[in-house]
Amino acid sequence: MNDVKKRLIGCFHTVFPDVPESAIPQLSQATAAGWDSVSAITLLNVIEDEFGVEMDLDQVAELNSFDRIYTYLEQQLQAA
Repeated sequence: MNDVKKRLIGCFHTVFPDVPESAIPQLSQATAAGWDSVSAITLLNVIEDEFGVEMDLDQVAELNSFDRIYTYLEQQLQAA
């Protein structure tokens, strides 16, 4: 597992502490209890702090799973 993925799992674990870390890579808004608009914004803020990138809050509806956020974050980091 690469460093970005490990750090992103840590971000998710901060926002969703009841979810086992091993289950986080499969997490989505549809499967996570408590993943609502407030937790989505909180998650993006935690990711911004961890990685020093600016997440596009206009895309919060599309960033609704670990995989989608990971893909978006990888693109942001490559563009930086």
